[in-house]
Amino acid sequence: MAVLRVTGDLDTATAPALRTALHTALAAQPDAVVVDIAGLDVRHPTALDVFPAMTAEAADWPAVPLMLHSPGDRTARQLADTGCRVHPTLEHALDEVRSTAAPVRLRARLRPTTGACRQARELVADACERWGLAELRATAAVVVTELVANVIRHARTGMEITLAPRDGRLSIAVRDGSAREPEPADPGLDEAGGRGLRLVRDLSDAWGVLPVVDGKVVWATIGS
Repeated sequence: MAVLRVTGDLDTATAPALRTALHTALAAQPDAVVVDIAGLDVRHPTALDVFPAMTAEAADWPAVPLMLHSPGDRTARQLADTGCRVHPTLEHALDEVRSTAAPVRLRARLRPTTGACRQARELVADACERWGLAELRATAAVVVTELVANVIRHARTGMEITLAPRDGRLSIAVRDGSAREPEPADPGLDEAGGRGLRLVRDLSDAWGVLPVVDGKVVWATIGS
């Protein structure tokens, strides 16, 4: 799990830096992200919205719980109605993590070569067989091929693929070392990468891009 300690003033100027730190922790897809906010001085109440916003964002992907612990009295009151998971101490937060079964995942690191697409499809086939998701195999193979091909064409960096089962669906994430965020092309444009992302969008229950300090994660969730 990722355990972070946040100290200092939290206001509208520093909230973006906190969001970036949380993005980076979530992108590693740990079992949980646990944040010590004992040393946090909330200078502007609206800046505290970063925590419920990130909790909601992480619910789609990577489905990693974001837990806060050891808030001051005022901060605890401000967080009371936000839906955030707030614990009185670190041990209370860790007890919740330990009592929950660790998520099942498959991971692989690939180089940006033409063979990467085939390797990604083989990983998807293995995952679907292991987790009883055979009906998703064909769709997931198309989606992972497009995500990997996009890295090869545009990011041109190494990548890490993570697959996970989620309530009868398959979660696919591809992390690369480029900060350039992909966008689906307009239907009339002849842009290979954009067309691929339109396909990802059309075949997925949900998809998105998570920026991190050393690149990004593009993720998609495939359902039946």
